[in-house]
Order: sequence, then structure tokens, then C-alpha cells
Amino acid sequence: MVKYGLDYTRCRWILPLLLGIGVIFGIIALAGRGWLESQTLPYLHQASLWESCRRPGQGGEWTCESLMGYAWGRAAAATYLVGFILLVICFALAIIAFAIDTLRFNFIRGIGGLLFVAAVFSIMGLVIYPVKFSTEIEMTGINMFSWAYGFGWTTAIMEICLGFFFCCLPNYEDQILGNVKPTYFYSSP
Repeated sequence: MVKYGLDYTRCRWILPLLLGIGVIFGIIALAGRGWLESQTLPYLHQASLWESCRRPGQGGEWTCESLMGYAWGRAAAATYLVGFILLVICFALAIIAFAIDTLRFNFIRGIGGLLFVAAVFSIMGLVIYPVKFSTEIEMTGINMFSWAYGFGWTTAIMEICLGFFFCCLPNYEDQILGNVKPTYFYSSP
């Protein structure tokens, strides 16, 4: 943003936009039923963060059991949900921070720190889920952690990367605000 001369007024909404995309990915991960799925036909197992569903055969009815009956299910859901709530708070704070004409760079660094905390909670939930799911719940056939679980990891990776951007942005305060004279690499003969 700074190195290639992009104007601050044009690029100030890139980071909040990326946070908004992270929030959307988090919603998909929370609502998606594809945390774990059967890999081959007939599809016999499908699980979300909240429940695990089975089907005896291709034409049978799905029977679902809540994962909230397990302590690890509540822990995985709670830690991922706390990480998501912190991400939403960071998104709201970023909208407020970048909407103000005089940008508060210490405030932005705080958003970056909060994003790292959100990433820690999200990763805890994303690690608890597969480890305990595969040991506590009987799985038949070949299963895979699928698209909604991938959206959860994408959200966690975006939290880490955006945390670095928010923490490092104040180091370039003068360049962003245009308080530095341009340096020309031209010498007269």
C-alpha cells in the first residue's frame, strides 16, 4: 500500500473489507453442515459443528445427534464462537477506526492484537473438533473434513494475517498520511 504509492484515501477500506469477508467465511463455517462428510457414495455420515447425522443406507432417513451432549462438542463450539464474536467486534471497530478522518494508529494496533486473540480461540475450536470427533464418535467408511471446516480454517488464517497488517500499519503512519517528502533518485550531471 505504501511502497507503490497507493493513495491512503482510496485504500483505507481494504482492511475492513477483508475483515468483512472473514466474517462471512465465519458465518459459513458456523452454519455449514459440511464439517465432516462421507467421501464416497452412498453418503452415510455428515456432521456440522453442532450435530452429527447418519444414514443407514442410500434410501434411509438421516438420524442426527447433537454434539452439545459431549463436553468436547461444547468446548469446540464455544471456543470457535468466541473467536467469531471477537472477529465481529474487530470488524465493527475497524469500520469505526477507518471512518474517522484522523486515523488513530494506536487504536488500529489494538484491533490487530484482538485479531490475534480471536485467531487463538478459533484455532482451539478447530483443533478440538477433529481430534475428539474422530476418537469419540464411531465413523464408518471413508470420511473427510470438508468445505465448512475449510471455511473455518480460512477464517482463522485471515485473522492471523489481518492481525499482522493491523499491527504493522502504524509503523508507516507518516507515509500513509503523506507527511514524508518524496525521495528522488536523480542526480544532475
